[in-house]
Formats: sequence, C-alpha cells, structure tokens
Amino acid sequence: LKELSRRLDTYQNGNVQMGEELHEMRSVVAPLPEKLTRLEQRDPTSLSFDQAARLVGMGASVDELTQSCGLTQAEAELMSKMHKG
Repeated sequence: LKELSRRLDTYQNGNVQMGEELHEMRSVVAPLPEKLTRLEQRDPTSLSFDQAARLVGMGASVDELTQSCGLTQAEAELMSKMHKG
C-alpha cells in the first residue's frame, strides 16, 4: 500500500509539472496568430526599404541596392544618402 501511495504521488507530481509546462507553452503560442496576421498584412515594400537600410549600413552600393532590393535608381540613391554615416 505504501508503494502504491508513493507511485501515486510520483504520477501526481508529474501531472502537475506537465500542467505547468503546458500553461507556459500556451502563453508562448497564444500571441502567434496575431503576429502572423500582422506580418501578412505588412507592406512588402517596407521590407525592401528595411533591407536596403541594413545593406547601406554594411556598405552596399546603389547598384547593389537596386539589384537586391528591387529599388529604383532614385530610391537606392536616396536610401544610400539617408543611411550612410
């Protein structure tokens, strides 16, 4: 009887621990649908400009910006002037 009681305690402790971990996982997963929706609705051109700004910071040329980010020559020149420094 003592052995069964010990086993029951072990199982109960395991269940409590699993419940706590499940609760923690839910708090991590719960905001994901909203974040995904925001990403899907984000203007794709803003991604190009963000990428271009990073590339300028790494020393990319105007030609590299037009090729890799799909910017026009004028946009690439403006990005280069704005983000160099």
